Amino acid sequence: MATPTDVIPPAPGGGAPLPPMTFTAPEGFFALPLAGTAEERAALADTFVRELYSRGDESIWTPAAPYYAAIAEYLAQSGLAYSAMGLFSTDEGGVAQCAFTVAAVETDQPDPDIAAQGILSALGHDPLNDARWMDLPCGPAVSCVTLREIRLGPDVSATGEEAGFRTGQIQVHVPFPNGPYTAVFTLFTASLDYWGEFCDMVVAILGTVSFTDPMDATRSASSP
Repeated sequence: MATPTDVIPPAPGGGAPLPPMTFTAPEGFFALPLAGTAEERAALADTFVRELYSRGDESIWTPAAPYYAAIAEYLAQSGLAYSAMGLFSTDEGGVAQCAFTVAAVETDQPDPDIAAQGILSALGHDPLNDARWMDLPCGPAVSCVTLREIRLGPDVSATGEEAGFRTGQIQVHVPFPNGPYTAVFTLFTASLDYWGEFCDMVVAILGTVSFTDPMDATRSASSP
């Protein structure tokens, strides 16, 4: 089942934490163990590999955990607040995959409407971008869809011949309503046969984004 995800993005430049942000991640997302210390990453990585390889055993989990902990360290240092692998069974018996990340970037514009207008203008200059305005429950946003073809040389392709495959990326910029920052949600996939489903999934996630502290609602509900 889908679970709410509390995210406090690290402030750019290592400053104080940004205001809290929450969204609901769908079933099938396996969140990478992003954490502030090596000990926390190691513990989260152990849980992560057991969930990801639920039919495995210690022979798989033990070597895999440090690998994912190292990836998580790199992603956290890159400023990501959340990163997950999406794995979904298909009707044909295969698996559709995607990568999903959330980051926060600092801007010089505290007004979310003006910030979104500037983002839309900047992204719209690239003819390969399909940039559009979005009105989300949490405020204005800008989506940007790009489709690319990646070419592989014969030395790295499975057939020994030059080959190519297509990838798609959905990136949505959501300005914070309470500070000069923008949350950036990115989904990347090479499973384009399920592109429509992935687009619907991103829209569903964005509908759950909130910039209010969940503890505030809890405190309000408990107040006489």
